[in-house]
Amino acid sequence: MHFYCSDCKKVYPVSGLAYQCECGGLFKLYKAKEEAIPKTVSLGEVVTPVVKRKLENIEVNLKLDYMNPTGSFKDRGALVTINMLKELGITEVVEDSSGNAGAAFAGYCAAAGITCNIYLPENTSAGKIKQISAYKANIVKIPGTRDDVAAATLKAAAKTYYASHVYNPLFFEGTKSLAYEIYEQVGIPDYIVVPAGNGTMLLGVYIGFKELGKLPRIIAVQSENCAPVYSKFKNQPNKEITPTVAEGIAVGKPRRIDEMIAAVKDSNGDVITVDDERVIQAQQMLGNMGIYVEATAGVAVAGMLHYFQGQSDNKITIVVPLTGTGLKK
Repeated sequence: MHFYCSDCKKVYPVSGLAYQCECGGLFKLYKAKEEAIPKTVSLGEVVTPVVKRKLENIEVNLKLDYMNPTGSFKDRGALVTINMLKELGITEVVEDSSGNAGAAFAGYCAAAGITCNIYLPENTSAGKIKQISAYKANIVKIPGTRDDVAAATLKAAAKTYYASHVYNPLFFEGTKSLAYEIYEQVGIPDYIVVPAGNGTMLLGVYIGFKELGKLPRIIAVQSENCAPVYSKFKNQPNKEITPTVAEGIAVGKPRRIDEMIAAVKDSNGDVITVDDERVIQAQQMLGNMGIYVEATAGVAVAGMLHYFQGQSDNKITIVVPLTGTGLKK
């Protein structure tokens, strides 16, 4: 098992401090079929349920991924990453996060006995900070944007292993499990609608369904206030980035943007945007059904309603994963 550069194919050890190739290319994971990620560290993961609902006359399968141990789908990536690092003898990691990935890594590091340093935007919601603190992670608050946080983290990564949910391919090896669970529960859907910031869910489901041999159409949804993937996908100039209620996908410069766009195109999918008002309405709509999610999870539902507006073809299968619990606030 090793990392290799997606551009020049140079090989790097999984245990090394390098988080990208010296040529600037990003890492991918090579793992032989007989190689398995150890699972000595657990927080009691379960297969998250799927519930079928009608939203504005559109039948949709809601994948309740906020029912993972720390309250978000990011646990899938942290589970695999930390188990592998534990096996390799890594004793300290650094990670940057707007909240959910930080909580996931902090929780699994606590279970593994690994020192965890989480870099956060200073405006991260109090609930997420409280959760990360409960796992005894070291919190470093950075003023500015999500991208400022990433820049500060890269400096720390020069001396400490970067357990990144963006750079480290082990994380995607974990999030691809979402596709395998969906396949077992509903088969290969016609459409899967996901929020898109750094692309950890988008690329995870793409990798998973690709391995399964058939891709659903991937509909990636961004906030109107922060939509670099949408702009590049549509060949439009980048718009000014402004604050959004969907803080979990407020990423102005997603490092894997080209991979994200390639995945959407390969699936014959699309990238769309929704405004904050639609996001809040979708969040409230789910609440009225007894489903309490954070605003970022509302992005995918709002996008689904917008994309399929006026349609009532119940012959197509639509899956919308719900990313994080509303208790994060």
